[in-house]
Formats: sequence, C-alpha cells, structure tokens
Amino acid sequence: MKYNKFAALAFSVALLAGCQGNKSASNGETYTIQGKLQNATPGKIYLFELGEQQFVARDTAEITQEGSFKFEGKVSEPTLYRVGLDQQNGMMLVLDKNDNIKVEADAKDLNGTVKIQGSEDSELFQQLNKLVTESRQKEQELGQKFNQAMSEGKTQEAEAIRQEYMNMQKDLKKFLAQHPESVVSAFGTLNLINPQTDFAFADSMANLYAAKLPNSKYTTALNERLKGFRTTAVGAVAPDISLPTPDGGSVALSSLRGKYVLIDFWASWCGPCRKENPNVVRMYNEYKDKGFEIFGVSLDQSKEKWVKAIADDKLTWPHVSDLKGWESAAAQLYGVDAIPQTILLDKEGKIIAKNLRGAELEAKLASLLK
Repeated sequence: MKYNKFAALAFSVALLAGCQGNKSASNGETYTIQGKLQNATPGKIYLFELGEQQFVARDTAEITQEGSFKFEGKVSEPTLYRVGLDQQNGMMLVLDKNDNIKVEADAKDLNGTVKIQGSEDSELFQQLNKLVTESRQKEQELGQKFNQAMSEGKTQEAEAIRQEYMNMQKDLKKFLAQHPESVVSAFGTLNLINPQTDFAFADSMANLYAAKLPNSKYTTALNERLKGFRTTAVGAVAPDISLPTPDGGSVALSSLRGKYVLIDFWASWCGPCRKENPNVVRMYNEYKDKGFEIFGVSLDQSKEKWVKAIADDKLTWPHVSDLKGWESAAAQLYGVDAIPQTILLDKEGKIIAKNLRGAELEAKLASLLK
C-alpha cells in the first residue's frame, strides 16, 4: 500500500531488565491481580506498565507449584499493563483503582488463551487485540495482491484492493467509536488510526475523549499528536514549503498559487512511489495546460539518486528536497509518516483533498479542470 516510517504496533515486547516495584508507583488505590496458569512451572512472572515508548518493568511475582500468582499495586488512573513470562509470551490488562482482577490462561500461550474477570476494560482490550490481529493478517494478504497488481500495471485492480483495505478499517473505527468512555478506545485511536488518512475520525474521537476521559494520559497524547495535523486539515491553507531544487536553487509552494497543486511526497527508494509515477506522469501531461501543477517533495538523502529517479521516471514538474529523509522539514511540517502521500490544493492554496491516487485522483482532476 505505502512505504511506512514505523513498523506496525506490536502487543508483545522485549523483556526489560530489572523491576522497579509498582507498589509505590503512585498514590492511587490498590489493585489486585490473581492468576491461575495451566501447564506452568514454578518461577517468576513479570508485570510491565506501558510507557510512552516502551514497557517499563514494575513488579515480579512467584508462580506456585499449582500455577498461581498474585500482584498488588497502585495506579492513579486506568493504565495498560502487560503480564508476561518472557519477551514472547504475555497478556495485556488495564489496571484501575480498586480493581480485583482474576485471570486464567495456559502458560504456553498467555495471549491466546487468557480469560479475564473483574475488568471490563481488560476484556475490551482482548477484543481489540483479536480484531487487530485478524485485520493485520488480512492486510498482509491485500498488500501482496496490491504489489502484484502494481508490478503488472493493473492500476484499476490495485485501486480496488486499496478500497478493500479502506473498507476493512471501518470495523476498527466502529469498535473504537462504540467505546469512547474506555481508555482502550483512546489507546487504540492513538496507536492504530493514521491521522493522515483518517484525521476527521481521529479528531472527532479526541473531542469525545476530552469530554469522557479528560484526565487520561492517552487523551493528552492523542491531542498532542493531532496538533500538527489540525494545521494541515482539509479546508486549511497549506503551510508553505520552500526547499532546494535539484539545480541548487529553491522554489516555494506558495509561488504556485493560481493553479490546482498536488503536493507529492515520495522518494527514489520508495517502490510504491516509483510504480505509481507512470500514472502520475500521464495525468500531469493531460492536465498541466489546464491549470494543474505538481510539487514533488522528496524524502531522499542522496542527491544523485533523487536526480536520477526524476530523470528516469520523466518527472517534469517542480521538485524540492532538503535531503534529510524522514527528517525532512516538509515531512515534519505535514506529519508525513508514510509515502507515497499526496495533498491537493485549490487555486488559493487551501487543502481540498488528501491521499487521492489512481482513479480517485483522476476523477477529482477531471471534475475540477474539465
């Protein structure tokens, strides 16, 4: 589909060395986790709190001969935790004040067999986990089909696959929208919804969380993430970009006012971008004399490879790049974390559409320029 800057979110993480002890982690009320594992051997089991970037070790407990274990600790707000035997084998929980949670699972596969009582949020997370796992399996299948269709030049088939992928996202968004009072929904929106393609949904959910979960760390993090996207939402005037051109000069996006402009984020090393270029060239040649322009923003780091790709793909529109890859000033400004990515502007420089490609882009240009 796209070349992504970040790997997909994984719910199992590497075991961190050392345990800090969660019993003094906050001034909140005490929770209890009582567990019973089948096929367990005596030893240690670990409790991790989900931090901003990684899981932080908080506590350990002993597994008895009968497979039982117990954790006690304090939290100040509902927070995601992971109970695990090692880096691969763990289960997710949501812990809140005064929770008395009971879990049962097979020690051979905690995540796949866990049964939880006493925490609606924890049960909800298991439902989300199942939905995400099934979606990712389907996404991999669609990705392979999409790449195959693009390599064979079957653009209509590729567009149909992309639409199928977009439809698949509706189930996830429906699930999140049904539970706006839960931190699981806020966590899911923060980590699983791409604001570039689903800003309106993410922003509407952020407003719901602000009303229902105003003090949650996940609400705060989501609003922080959406700050930049709100300045590049549909209807806003596109922030200006002025970067070097291949010949050593510079050109500003604002200099193209008076035309419909497609900002095209791409790179020479991006396979999906290069495969899409022949279609973009064809559309450009059809509409360039009717008030349409493309502003190519490359996330390359090598000037030589960038210039060669422009020549090889016959990309005759204006190009700019600061040759900083993902750290490109323009990519940072527009929150770009996957390419190819496009933003369509009207003659006054206002954003009128995002991520139009293939048949959708062609239909939009036809409606505007014919």
